[in-house]
Amino acid sequence: MKLQGSIKKLVRESAGRGFLLIIVAVLTLEATALIQYYYSRAGMREEAEMRAQSQLETNQVQILSIIRQAEAAVHNNVWIASWCLDNTDSLGSLVRRIVADNPEITGSTIALTPRYDKPHPLLAPYAYRKDGEILLKSLATPEYDYPSQEWFTEPIRTGEGYWSEPYIDTGGGEVLMTTYSVPLRDHSGRITAVLTADISLEWLSNLVEHAQIYPNSFGVVLSRSGRIMVSPAKDLDMNMTVQEYAEQRAGDKVVFDSLSRAMISGESGNIAINSGGKVLQVFFAPVEHTGWAMSIAVPEEEIFAGLRRVGIVVKILQLFGLALLIFIFSSLVRNQLRYMQANESRERMEGELQIARNIQMAMVPRVFPERKDLDMAASLIPAKEVGGDLYDFFIRDEKLFFCIGDVSGKGVPASLVMAVTRSQFRAFSAHEDSPAKIVTAMNDSLSEMNENEMFVTLFCGVLDLAAGHLKYCNAGHNPPVILTSTIQTLPVEPNLPLGIMGGMPFKEQETAFPYDSAIFLYTDGLTEAENLGHDQFGEGRMEKILHGRKEASAHLQNMADAVHAFVGEAPQSDDLTMLFVHYLGGKSESIGSDNLILHNNISQITALGEWMETIGEKYGIDMPTLSGLNLALEEAATNVIMYAYPDGAYGSVELSCVKDGGALRFTLTDTGKPFDPTARPEVDINAGVEERAIGGLGIHLVKNIMDSVSYSREDGKNILTMIKNI
Repeated sequence: MKLQGSIKKLVRESAGRGFLLIIVAVLTLEATALIQYYYSRAGMREEAEMRAQSQLETNQVQILSIIRQAEAAVHNNVWIASWCLDNTDSLGSLVRRIVADNPEITGSTIALTPRYDKPHPLLAPYAYRKDGEILLKSLATPEYDYPSQEWFTEPIRTGEGYWSEPYIDTGGGEVLMTTYSVPLRDHSGRITAVLTADISLEWLSNLVEHAQIYPNSFGVVLSRSGRIMVSPAKDLDMNMTVQEYAEQRAGDKVVFDSLSRAMISGESGNIAINSGGKVLQVFFAPVEHTGWAMSIAVPEEEIFAGLRRVGIVVKILQLFGLALLIFIFSSLVRNQLRYMQANESRERMEGELQIARNIQMAMVPRVFPERKDLDMAASLIPAKEVGGDLYDFFIRDEKLFFCIGDVSGKGVPASLVMAVTRSQFRAFSAHEDSPAKIVTAMNDSLSEMNENEMFVTLFCGVLDLAAGHLKYCNAGHNPPVILTSTIQTLPVEPNLPLGIMGGMPFKEQETAFPYDSAIFLYTDGLTEAENLGHDQFGEGRMEKILHGRKEASAHLQNMADAVHAFVGEAPQSDDLTMLFVHYLGGKSESIGSDNLILHNNISQITALGEWMETIGEKYGIDMPTLSGLNLALEEAATNVIMYAYPDGAYGSVELSCVKDGGALRFTLTDTGKPFDPTARPEVDINAGVEERAIGGLGIHLVKNIMDSVSYSREDGKNILTMIKNI
């Protein structure tokens, strides 16, 4: 009963909180919708303005293109027209040619000022197009008093080119036209005639009609006097000024007056007007060079049509969200009861997972061999309660068998595969010394049972503790790091991970592993550890931490501390496993010995220079002597790297330095094909290039720098001994 009372109280409290939260949610949704509406409306209006301005600019460019073509045609003929004034009989031919050469011009005339030519006081030959032909007539008729026409009087008054007010070509095609006129002067500078070009404005109507930025938008073009040139209402064109139209719109007269004044004065902008009960947004701009003005009127309801549709959808979604919220909170109490039961189950599951974690951690070895020739340490930190990383090692027949692996995926499935992989490593390596054969057997076994298509990256190594020699096989894992006098990545073959395909061959590799060499193995949870900024720890930071000689456990602790400091508060995204093996066997009895191992790759020769610097500092060798030693050793080591091993075969070059009294003894050892460089005949350096035998200069250089050079072949190894007295 007490439990039921607690539950009822919990239900009432949850219902009250849910009701309050619903009210807050409703208010928040409404406020969000209003803010969205405000900014969306502003954005749509800005888009409409940009579209209108862009269309107005496009129209203006097209209008000015035709206007300027007509102006250019007139100005290009001014000089010849002025010359023809002395021979008036040629004026007709000139205007005919102007019309013929310029398709955009429908007519042209040269009209003389009165009394200029006494036999013909009025003379105005006019060429014009009609039905595909160019005809010629005279404008100097009693019916047409051209000296009083605007196209004639204005250029004479101003002395400059002039575009006339557009007009309807009555009797000549009933089309909208405009005329461009320029004054002609005689030799004394007196204006004696006017040269004109007529252009049809039919194209202007098509231009405006096709410039629709919205389905029901329309354009209007006004002349400089405010006369309506082009509009959707054809009965208004050239029959009414915008002021007269405003007089008919009593309710909107003030707004129309403001719009007409702004357009006629050459301004650009936007004014909202009410036309027939609809609000129109009118965008307008002047047409430069003509005195005209253009406008585009857009019904406001079309500008915001999308917003209304979105608003309806938003309202529907709000109602749906509100209903969903009510449903969620109506289920809250039931969910809380279920949560209480689930929490109890979760605690029981966490206990079981902790047991599984303990079992998993018990599978990997925690006790390391207590031997003088070996210093080892390892750590495994799962990203979850259980993980898919593994490492293992054991010693059999004075050989250290070790491995490190990473199962694809995380959690319980990965941990099960991890357990199987570790067991197979122990089973197959118990009677097999070849890493490649161990890995091959593990791959075949895992591939047979891999129904979930999981795979394992694995590095398997066998270290001969007596001989100081390492054999290894890498199955798609991160290449380990080798620590000698330098830090280098161990070269590995690109074998496939385990479990992908059975019957696959795996390549085995080997390298010398002399005294004081170490190998550091890790999973990608180390290099790919990320901080809150998603930066990765990386191999550069890893190698920097590995510098310096320390105990194996100290190396791992430093690495763990560095990773923890790097990731900060970021959660661990992957399992992190490390294994450090430091070989301390096979130490030379000679006092002050140093060793360097190079792989048969010419790029490794740079490590020789760094090693020689340490030798020089250790034994106080002066710079000229050290440079000579470095040159001799570089020649000898390069010869082995380039020629001792077959193409594509892996090999190594071991170089040791021992101080013996007042001399340094350098020993160069390799397991390549037998070759005695000291057996080559002496090189006659005084002989010409054509007479001298090929090769031998390198060993000649070594012999001249060193005080003693000798060669021997022992146990399948080439041994070149070079002594330098210091």
